[in-house]
Amino acid sequence: MSQTILVQDYMTATPHSIGVSLSLSDAANMMKAYKIRHLPVLDGNQLVGIVSDRDIQMVNSMAGVKADDVPIEEAMSQSPYTVASTTPLEVCARHMAKHKLGSAVVVNANQKVVGVFTVTDGMNALADLLGKVPEGAMVAEKKKAAPRKRT
Repeated sequence: MSQTILVQDYMTATPHSIGVSLSLSDAANMMKAYKIRHLPVLDGNQLVGIVSDRDIQMVNSMAGVKADDVPIEEAMSQSPYTVASTTPLEVCARHMAKHKLGSAVVVNANQKVVGVFTVTDGMNALADLLGKVPEGAMVAEKKKAAPRKRT
């Protein structure tokens, strides 16, 4: 009997987030510091959006616009895809693929952010499902990965 893989098995638990009152520059600095590409945007404890590195790149490409002058709420996606941690990973991955999303915000029953599931997390799940690299396959680079937090 196969076991259902859940979002919580691969999500990044207790993700970094940013307040809605901050600037896009603040978000860019935070992403750089923590080496992340998605930040849930909160107003108090309530999720109001998500900002990605792609949002920042788009604003930075506009002539005469400085990220310091752009509030996050003007660049964020206001309706992020949210899932429960107990959502089957297949359901989340299919939705993300269909809608070409880079992330899903994981929320609890009170809509409090408890995690983020990204395409990178999905690739980790795929790698685990595929198992070890077949003998004779070419591996371009092998990095020693830090242990993943499981919740």
